Amino acid sequence: MDSKELNSPGYGIPPEMQGAVSITTLDRIYNWGRRSSVWPMMFGLACCAIEMICTAASRYDLSRFGMEVMRPSPRQSDLMLVSGTVTKKMAPTIVRLYNQMPEPKYVIAMGACASGGGPFKEGYNVVSGVDKLIPVDVYIPGCPPTPQALLNGLIKLQEKIDKQSIKQVRWYQKGALEAIPIPLLGPDLIRQQDLPNIKKAAEEA
Repeated sequence: MDSKELNSPGYGIPPEMQGAVSITTLDRIYNWGRRSSVWPMMFGLACCAIEMICTAASRYDLSRFGMEVMRPSPRQSDLMLVSGTVTKKMAPTIVRLYNQMPEPKYVIAMGACASGGGPFKEGYNVVSGVDKLIPVDVYIPGCPPTPQALLNGLIKLQEKIDKQSIKQVRWYQKGALEAIPIPLLGPDLIRQQDLPNIKKAAEEA
């Protein structure tokens, strides 16, 4: 974001001070700082992770966007890049990692498998999209997506951050944020929210 985008419209800056002074809002300066320092979690599930690694290499240079610092801990991460097939075995771990990330946090579903199951959608062990487990901010199509597609998805995430307001974002609202219940891995994937209905159906059977 350059100084023209950072400045609030309607406030003129004398020509001799342009480039040295900016008049902006709290939302714009806050979002400008966050969009330029999104730290992804070092986390890959399948073949899409290879494309994610390529994007972090010198040819595509994620550091242009302030996103080159991939953290090995969810406690230090802002972005979960779900790159690969989401299996039912991995589902509890994905939700657990998401819950451990501090707010504000974002999720990108990279590739066909993470977005909707991909070619393995009908598999007995595959979740049809990570959005069945956690909220997703940006979907990137492809099998696998190219590094250019991932860069485009990251730019779309930056555009979403630019539009957020401190007054409306969930992490500044009153009250504690509820963690997403970790699904149980049994004969099939069981969401904890569904347990009362399952017990009731078992009693009626």
